[in-house]
Amino acid sequence: MLKTCVIGASGYTGAELSRLLNQHNNFELSGLFVSANSQDADKTIDVLHGNLSGLINLPLQALTEDKLVQLSAEMDAIFLATPHEASHDWMPALLGKRAKIFDLSGAFRLQHLPTFSQYYGFEHKHSDILSEAVYGLADWNQQAIAQAALIAVPGCYPTAALTALKPLFEHQLLAKDQRPVINAVSGVSGAGRKAALGNSFCEVSLQAYGVLGHRHQPEIAAHLGSEVIFTPHLGNFKRGILATITVKLCPAATSQSVDDAFEQAYSGNPIVRLQSSWPKLDDVVNTPFCDLHWKFDQSSGYLVVSSAIDNLLKGAASQAIQCANISFGFASEQNLVSGAPA
Repeated sequence: MLKTCVIGASGYTGAELSRLLNQHNNFELSGLFVSANSQDADKTIDVLHGNLSGLINLPLQALTEDKLVQLSAEMDAIFLATPHEASHDWMPALLGKRAKIFDLSGAFRLQHLPTFSQYYGFEHKHSDILSEAVYGLADWNQQAIAQAALIAVPGCYPTAALTALKPLFEHQLLAKDQRPVINAVSGVSGAGRKAALGNSFCEVSLQAYGVLGHRHQPEIAAHLGSEVIFTPHLGNFKRGILATITVKLCPAATSQSVDDAFEQAYSGNPIVRLQSSWPKLDDVVNTPFCDLHWKFDQSSGYLVVSSAIDNLLKGAASQAIQCANISFGFASEQNLVSGAPA
């Protein structure tokens, strides 16, 4: 069994990571950690997340600098469900030893330092480490993930958008003179577990936010290879993301070429499901799947593609497990999909 731990285990994503690792055939959940000043330190995780009662009762240990170094030498895999600044600051102590690192923050997703500073609000001081990080888009970057020591697990919005757009880009079907327009709605769990008025359930009403300035826009653009217009929305539901994407295709595009692009990209992939009708969140919430459906208007050259995921799973924890599976030589879907090879 491969020894694993979760740092930042008290949050929604940390709890999902803990659950998935605990039920995995090849991973042993060996420790759960929170920052040294966390009010959740020394509590057991099932006290915070009742759905884990009877499954996991490990304590949330307060993390120290010495413990970071120790974990990097003792663990096979370390999962960071931490703020961007924490992942950035702790990475030098974690890398270069035994553990492979799966970072679910945004600290190592963007290679361009000025863009990082603009969108994250602080200067990146570890450009040498940043150059080693591999983007963990698990259904596309398998070879690079398998060879990396640091995997930057994508954001939830980019996962939904890139899964929908990359087949079109790779088959050179996107018009070069018009940006894809991505409108996506997320549940309030995407804002994290910490209480705030802006994500209080009674205060949330469907609305756009981060317009023409959200940090996931450059992430999508960088890993697609094309600039995009991305508008996120907050919805008054707990979890899930529905992205509706409008793109202009090149003059040579046909319905058949679009269908072929998606089939070639995802045929035989048990995680990405090509659906015969428009996806809905009820079909993906609490699952590791991404559901896709599209329609092409040949007369205008416009395509609409819809992508649905669970933001805490395919958009975070279960994609991190996919990356870990790939990294250690297992099938990407192992212990995520019923009937996956052990």
